[in-house]
Amino acid sequence: MTQRPDPRILLRLLSLLRPYRWRLFLAGVALLLAASSVLVLGQGLRLVIDQGFVAADRSRLNQALGMLLIVISVLALASALRYYLVTWIGERLAGDLRRRVFDHLLELEPGFFEASGDEGGGAGEITSRLTADTSVLQTLFGSSLSLAVRNLLMLVGSVILMLVTQPWLSAIVLLGTPATVLPILWYGRRVRRLSRFSQDRVAELGRYAGEALSGIRTVQAFRHESIDRHDYGQRVEEAFASAVERTRQRAWLTGIAMLVVFAAVGVMLWQGGQAVLAGSMTGGELSAFVFYAVLTAGAVATLAEVAGDVQRAAGAAERLLELLDTRPTIHAPPAPTPLPEPVQGDIRLEGVDFTYPGRTQPALAGLELHVRSGERVALVGPSGAGKSTLLSLLLRFQDPDSGVIRLDGIDLRDLDPRDLRRNLGLVAQQPTLFTGTTAENLRYGKPDASLKELRTAARDANALDFIEALPQGLDTPLGPGGVQLSGGQRQRLAIARALLKDPRVLLLDEATSALDAESERLVQQALDRLMHGRTTLVIAHRLATVVAADHLLVLDAGRLVAAGSHEDLLESSPLYRHLAELQFGRHAMPPHADGS
Repeated sequence: MTQRPDPRILLRLLSLLRPYRWRLFLAGVALLLAASSVLVLGQGLRLVIDQGFVAADRSRLNQALGMLLIVISVLALASALRYYLVTWIGERLAGDLRRRVFDHLLELEPGFFEASGDEGGGAGEITSRLTADTSVLQTLFGSSLSLAVRNLLMLVGSVILMLVTQPWLSAIVLLGTPATVLPILWYGRRVRRLSRFSQDRVAELGRYAGEALSGIRTVQAFRHESIDRHDYGQRVEEAFASAVERTRQRAWLTGIAMLVVFAAVGVMLWQGGQAVLAGSMTGGELSAFVFYAVLTAGAVATLAEVAGDVQRAAGAAERLLELLDTRPTIHAPPAPTPLPEPVQGDIRLEGVDFTYPGRTQPALAGLELHVRSGERVALVGPSGAGKSTLLSLLLRFQDPDSGVIRLDGIDLRDLDPRDLRRNLGLVAQQPTLFTGTTAENLRYGKPDASLKELRTAARDANALDFIEALPQGLDTPLGPGGVQLSGGQRQRLAIARALLKDPRVLLLDEATSALDAESERLVQQALDRLMHGRTTLVIAHRLATVVAADHLLVLDAGRLVAAGSHEDLLESSPLYRHLAELQFGRHAMPPHADGS
């Protein structure tokens, strides 16, 4: 059974409103004026009828109408001011909350965004919280709560004025209001449920269409157009059917609401008319009474609607506060140890064990490793051997379960992660580029880089020629993820970005595995420049790219099983010899390796 969200959780968000307390105060004053003006309108209506129409006194009628006009003017100005202020507050709250949640998310480790279910939900689900859930709260604080307070004031004021005007008729109204409002609320909930269902169907339409169109090459290559047309058409019909059902229920709601409200007004007019005819009530009092009775019923209905909005917003707030309450597992110690200047890049792993959450098979087990300053070390082994996990631990995206990783003799857990990562450079197999210009993507590693530095880094990465061939050179927008560039071009931009950062330790996650021969040649040349004078760890699936490394480390099932040069490993490591034979053929084996 799903637990209902606690509306009290919204009180935690009030701290975000503290800087805007004067605007809140003005909004409260405007709201009070607007609600009071509506209540005064009933008395103005009574005076117009009793002292103007019934008494046939033109001067009193003009006075009453003049007073009514003043009240209406105050109502209009107060309502406009209230609307502006509460909408501003709602938008400001949503903006502040988005910023606070996003700032906090940037501090969480990558594993949080790769989790699923209650632990994380993935980056897409978290993005939805940042947008959809904050919009729900914006609506609540920027509209619904204001309506609730205004209608609560009008409900209390209307009930008091009804009791003052005609106590016995007020009792009928107060007892009859639930009977008129409850059917409307019941149908209203059905309409809301159907509206949500219909919105889900429309969202599914968008998801399906977006998936098909983004993968149009695959769709057409597999001649899947007819199946996608059929499936999309089926979803269109489901969305249409849900919309028709929602419309049918809304039509019933409208009809029932009109019938119930006007029937109730008719009963009041009949009872009140009897009182007018009996002389115990004036026509103006009856008009004012009906006005207040309608206000009472409307206020009750609005408050019931807002109660649903509060529950929905409480759920949204709970999801956002879950993110804010998530504490990063990777953080700086209270007194971080500073790295020496300059950093040498000496790396040691001492008995490192690591198992991913939810798994039983360790990714690394008892790993002992020493990479000296300036060395080029290649990590080889089958998939799942622990190569990428090792790079992740060096970047401190996770901490080992046991054992120690040291940089220049300092335990990584004693360092500020920002200080550590400032000295590490990563070039991934699939580099991430961001929406923006070529220059903006290059400056990701050094925000204050000059144009000369950008061009130098691009030239050293063999990227300057293709950058200058772009329509606007360094100012060319690359689109989301750099979609306008080839794989080799994206890789060379990533290398130029790393060159600008000028890290002391370089981590390469097989940066050439998905490239054609010419792109691989250009990228390899750029990598050679990038690796010069730096401690470098290279994940290698293609052994041809790393045979010249100072050392090759063979990993299998999270353990270091062999180490040495290419020739030594062909002699001593059956696993490495097997990998080399698969890639190079038997001619890669030394003559005596197979006993001949």
